[in-house]
Amino acid sequence: MARRLGGDILVADSRQAYQRLHIATNHPPDEYRAQLRYRGIEFADPVSQVASVFDFLREAGSDAPAVVEGGSMLWVDALTEGFDLAGVPPDPARRAELQGLSTGELAAEVRRLDPHARVDFNNPVRLVRAVEILEAAGPPLHAARRRLPPRWPFRRLGLEAPPEVIERRLRVRCREQVERGLLAETQAALDAGVPRAHPVLTGIGYAEALDFLEGRISESELPERMLISNRRYGRRQLAWFKRHPDTTWLPAEPDPVPAILGLLETAV
Repeated sequence: MARRLGGDILVADSRQAYQRLHIATNHPPDEYRAQLRYRGIEFADPVSQVASVFDFLREAGSDAPAVVEGGSMLWVDALTEGFDLAGVPPDPARRAELQGLSTGELAAEVRRLDPHARVDFNNPVRLVRAVEILEAAGPPLHAARRRLPPRWPFRRLGLEAPPEVIERRLRVRCREQVERGLLAETQAALDAGVPRAHPVLTGIGYAEALDFLEGRISESELPERMLISNRRYGRRQLAWFKRHPDTTWLPAEPDPVPAILGLLETAV
């Protein structure tokens, strides 16, 4: 699609933003990257950085046409619905301090800064970002989430498939990720200094790999645990994207590309 439309591929995936960890994040293979420009991938080193939606919007700032793909719901909405997030860039020094706090301590700090804040108080990444915004822009936190007109016209497309097709694809993907060296990649990331609690290591595949490396599950259990997590996240994604009435839904099988190209070439 990107070749036909003469654009880049913009990856709206909070896990593909990271270097070093490619298998469970489903990074595009080298042969694809040799043919097209990909934006939004590998712009953060998990040894020392946590990627934010603000970082992603900066990566997306090119005026070049793009095929946007990926499943980080907030990042997609930030791009298409014009979230401003108060324009507050991350402060690396302050972020390092905040990441040393427990989830409970972060939650208390958010509540101190804005007693009425609405944020996921079980998510340390969101809590760190909430503190950053509140310290820079002041309360209330919801004022930082203004919706501005998106910078680009866009067409929202979704692929859907029967449950048995999704199940088959997920089983194959989980098994192949393990066979490609998921466990070795996870251990190498830890050895390189990626923090055990880093968001990328809480993602599907790496969380289960850590469970194996730390003796909580067997290697034979690993693909099934990954499958369960993928199913759960897939349901969340579908519910999120179904909220958008402007989405055109197309069948994932057979090959959906000709129908997608027909729609896009009409639109552009």
